[in-house]
Amino acid sequence: MTALSKYTTLRVGGPANRIVHAQTEAELIDAISRADDAGEAVLILGGGSNILVSDTGFSGIVIRVETKGNSYEIDACSGGMLQVSAGDNWDEFVKFTLDKGLANLESLSGIPGTVGGAPIQNIGAYGHEVSEAIARVRAYDRIEKRVTTFAAADCDFSYRSSKFKKEAGRFVILDVTFQLRRGVESLPVMYQELAAELGVKVGDRVDTKKLRDAVLTIRKRKGMLEGEVASAGSFFTNPIVSVDVAAKLPVDAPRWPQPDGSIKTSAAWLMENAGIHKGDKSGGAAISNMHVLALSNAGDATAEDIIKLARMARDKVKEVFGITLEPEVQIVGITL
Repeated sequence: MTALSKYTTLRVGGPANRIVHAQTEAELIDAISRADDAGEAVLILGGGSNILVSDTGFSGIVIRVETKGNSYEIDACSGGMLQVSAGDNWDEFVKFTLDKGLANLESLSGIPGTVGGAPIQNIGAYGHEVSEAIARVRAYDRIEKRVTTFAAADCDFSYRSSKFKKEAGRFVILDVTFQLRRGVESLPVMYQELAAELGVKVGDRVDTKKLRDAVLTIRKRKGMLEGEVASAGSFFTNPIVSVDVAAKLPVDAPRWPQPDGSIKTSAAWLMENAGIHKGDKSGGAAISNMHVLALSNAGDATAEDIIKLARMARDKVKEVFGITLEPEVQIVGITL
């Protein structure tokens, strides 16, 4: 049996009973269908960047999505339509689009994982989300046992969520089609931190590659690039709360109004102001010295160490601010 720690960026996770490496769409669908017909438990694994697997591992079949390849059409007026396999590396794809003179994904540079994981989490950074650029998603429906294509409007995208996350386990992403704008001018810079790095004002636009470089610089400084720190990136999502709850927060707490009237605040700010500090430890797990949201493997952590550290952070924020942090990572075989 193979330890799943080999396939996760947290470098923890017990043994897998069996691992299938699906390198083509046909292999992926066949492996899922066989497992479902046999009544086996299935864990779909992409880049392993957004998952915490228990020390006991996974007793069913692990299917690793390793499909590669893309096709694209670029028009001088309408921009580019790119159909990309689920197993392709996300950041390599973002770089590819910028090299082709296409814009709209530059703010999402440096996010670890695969293209197939992007719509599930509706990944986002610095005020932009991948759903802004998705035209459609092809997925295998494990209930109806057929391939289905979803237009973006049917994906039920919301903050760090989608139809594919809300109906977890039902759909396996096969590929994603993106509609991108032709040009080298970025989307508006939405966050002060990024604007300061670029030396511009919030709302300004810059060269897409310049913005990518700034995002990568910030992410590196925070230890949020793959390989920099053994972590799953941001462990918790930024909470979205009511106006009444937001009004009870200290005046210096970040507040980002949402279209529905709710308020998004910063999980990192809440943790730091609840008494969670960079470098705090639980066994072999530690709050990263670079960014408080990155719960990391300091060298010899177990999954239990990491979950204990996450519980401590969640409980302190709940005690001080009355807000319950929700995990961004998928937790398998263990509970928060």
